Amino acid sequence: MKNFVVKTIANAGALAVAIWLIQDITLTGGSTGRKALTLVVVALLFGLVNFVVKPVVKLLTLPLFILTLGLITLVVNALMLMLTSWLAGLFDLSFHVEGFWTAVLGGLIISIVSWALNVILPDED
Repeated sequence: MKNFVVKTIANAGALAVAIWLIQDITLTGGSTGRKALTLVVVALLFGLVNFVVKPVVKLLTLPLFILTLGLITLVVNALMLMLTSWLAGLFDLSFHVEGFWTAVLGGLIISIVSWALNVILPDED
């Protein structure tokens, strides 16, 4: 359970950094508390997308992973971020990613920040 909470906090922190750095990734809403709650829900949604959808996409694109020496990971991460944005719209959450190239840059930032936070934060169960 502690590992799940740590990963959710890392995802929320990484998403917050991407929102802060990139103008076309937005989190709108009312108060700071409402934005924080929305960010945590979006982080949970992002984690769920990465847990359920990403392995299937990686398996289906395995030849491209081999051919591009793993660089297709940037595209897969961008697609997962765009899927999260679309799902957030379905759930009426105020999170939006505008465009593919924004998602590529956002996915790169989220990957780096999430990795760094997972190194810093404890992860025992």
